[in-house]
Amino acid sequence: MSDRVIQDVIQDRAIDFETSPERYRHWQLAVKGHSATLTMAVEPAAGLRDDYELKTNSYDLGVDIELFDATQRLRFEHPEVKVVVVTGGLEKIFCAGANIQMLAGASHEHKVNFCKFTNETRNGIEDATVNSQQTYIAAVNGTAAGGGYELALACDEILLVDDRSSAVSLPEIALLAVLPGTGGLTRVLEKRHVRRDLADAFSTRSEGIKGRQAVEWGLVDRAAPLSAFGELIEERVTQRAAESDRPDSGAGLMLDPLQCKLEQNSLEYSTVSVDIDRDLGTATFTLAGPDGAQPQNPEELATEGAQAWILQAARELDAAILHLRFNEPTIGTWVFRSVGDPEAVVAAEQVIANHGDHWLVREVRLQWARTLKRLDVSARSLVALVEPGSCFAGTLAELMLAADRSFMLDGTWEDLDDPPAPAATRLTDANLEWFPMSNGLSRLETRFWGRPTALNAAAATIGTDLVAADASAAELVTFIPDDIDWSDEVRLTLEERNSFSPDALTGMEANLRFVGPETMETKIFARLSAWQNWIFQRPNAVGPEGALQRFGTGSRPNFDTKRV
Repeated sequence: MSDRVIQDVIQDRAIDFETSPERYRHWQLAVKGHSATLTMAVEPAAGLRDDYELKTNSYDLGVDIELFDATQRLRFEHPEVKVVVVTGGLEKIFCAGANIQMLAGASHEHKVNFCKFTNETRNGIEDATVNSQQTYIAAVNGTAAGGGYELALACDEILLVDDRSSAVSLPEIALLAVLPGTGGLTRVLEKRHVRRDLADAFSTRSEGIKGRQAVEWGLVDRAAPLSAFGELIEERVTQRAAESDRPDSGAGLMLDPLQCKLEQNSLEYSTVSVDIDRDLGTATFTLAGPDGAQPQNPEELATEGAQAWILQAARELDAAILHLRFNEPTIGTWVFRSVGDPEAVVAAEQVIANHGDHWLVREVRLQWARTLKRLDVSARSLVALVEPGSCFAGTLAELMLAADRSFMLDGTWEDLDDPPAPAATRLTDANLEWFPMSNGLSRLETRFWGRPTALNAAAATIGTDLVAADASAAELVTFIPDDIDWSDEVRLTLEERNSFSPDALTGMEANLRFVGPETMETKIFARLSAWQNWIFQRPNAVGPEGALQRFGTGSRPNFDTKRV
């Protein structure tokens, strides 16, 4: 097979996360003054697979890829937008949730990754409201079932049309024998503070709750008849826009399409490359540090645009993570390397250090925070290699701190005629509080949870270049082999990782990564993901007589009644 044919096969097989508003098939984005409207009008025949139709505004991954893209563009390209209204584009339907036929025919790993991505997109909506001052309001103009109500729950306010038929519901338990997959149970209690017994009744009532009762139970904020619904939306948009600190006008930063060369065993962006070793089960990410002068103020950042390293690297890393999650599910270990000048990385992040309150600079920092969170919950073993020529400083040092295990070369490559300078790493203010994990802590705080003396000692090294012995003394790396032992130690670790059960590794890593306080995010990604992962493999849900397979056939599922 020719290289061109091989390349075409790879591109055709891979799920592509790159899109833009002119290519949307399921969403309409309209911007007017300080508000934007995202209207969901799903094209039934435009699913990612051809064995189901996306009827009644039900969605699959392709629908959510467009939603993710829209939320990103609203943050960066529309600084003037202070409120985003999410509504339905079909008569009497807001959203029917995840498409059942899609779920029934999907592989286990796709179902779990699909739920994870939808969760991350909805967490991003909440992040936009809280941290970007771009408030999301759900205008539920028809029935919102399952994932449709979960989309509304991600918004800061829920407005429901009171037309005697429109209802909100979480029917997954009653109809499908699974859990609401996008944080519904958690948000009903943790975010909307619905009483537990009412939440129990609501979550087992497939027909849902309508109108005034939905307001009384706390499931929505306000309800209005159809004749007054538009007026209610406008009133809430005006009120919430007045509370935002986003600028009233000004140019945004356009998110140009990412360019990626995709081969059978590699990805190559401008700042991130990935090489896959299928025998070893590894994907090696190499992040290249900045080259040349970088923006030092918001004006220079806006001029440089999406090509500025501090934004480009975050976007490309995010894209690479998503590609590997969905398109390379058997590659279980991700190895992180970096190449470049640590000084250049520190210089590039100064725009955040010095202008963090500016709306655009804030968005760049938040992009890194979301990307690193996506890495944390990616269900892969993470290994960092700190070698001579690395630039694990500041923002990129977060990759080292995120790793389950890190190796730092003690010394240099002694067998070279002109050995490079020894490997070094450097912490900056970026590692203190710029990029919180899902548990609300920095990766440094998470590393030293319950050990304030060790945390303070590590923080005291900020701004200092640390060679292997120093980094080990500060407890920032796991092992520091010399050049004689380096190759063997790294190889044995990767081989060992590849020999373990991936299920057991996923469980172990998730248990060890998120210490400290439990938050709504950790509950969604830990408690929900763990239980849903298990339920998605149980015959009561996915077996030949399970609820997902029997749904819509007229036949009732046949449940194994033993509690586990």
